[in-house]
Amino acid sequence: MRRFIAANLAVLFLLSTGAEAGGLDSKKAMYVGGTVAALKERTEGSPSTTDEKVFVFTYKEGGKESKESKLTVPYDRINDLEYGQKAGRRLALALTISPWLLFSKKRKHYLTIGYQDENDKQQAAVFELGKDIVRTTLASMEARTGKKIDYQDEEARKSAKGN
Repeated sequence: MRRFIAANLAVLFLLSTGAEAGGLDSKKAMYVGGTVAALKERTEGSPSTTDEKVFVFTYKEGGKESKESKLTVPYDRINDLEYGQKAGRRLALALTISPWLLFSKKRKHYLTIGYQDENDKQQAAVFELGKDIVRTTLASMEARTGKKIDYQDEEARKSAKGN
C-alpha cells in the first residue's frame, strides 16, 4: 500500500510540474495584446529594464528559428502602468490526476504599458509576466518612469509587494 501511495505521489508531482512547464517560462514575458502592430498576440520574449532610457522587449519574429527583434519604449513616453492578475483553478489536472488539485491556483500576472509612440499616438501593450520577474519588473518600471503603478485590486497590490 505504501508503494502504491508513493508511486501515485511521484506521478502527481511529475505531471503537475510538467503541466507548468508547458506554460510561460517564469523568467520570460509574453505580449498578449495591444496596439503594437509589429507584435503578434502571444509572442514570447524577454523584457529588460536595465537600460536607463528605454524598456526593451526582445522576441523572435517568426518563432524560435527567426531573427531577434526588439520593441523599445522610452521611459519618458510611458504615461500609464497597470498591474493585475488572474487566478484560475487547475481543472484539467484535477480531473485527470486528483481532485485535491482543485484547491491549488495558478496565477497569471499582467502588466499594461500605455505610452505615446514617436508619432505622438497613444499605444498600449499588455504583457503576461513570468512569476519570477514580476516584482523586479514592476519596481524597475516605477523607478525608471517615475510613475506609480495602478493595481487592479488589493490582491494584485499584495502579490506585487510580497505581502
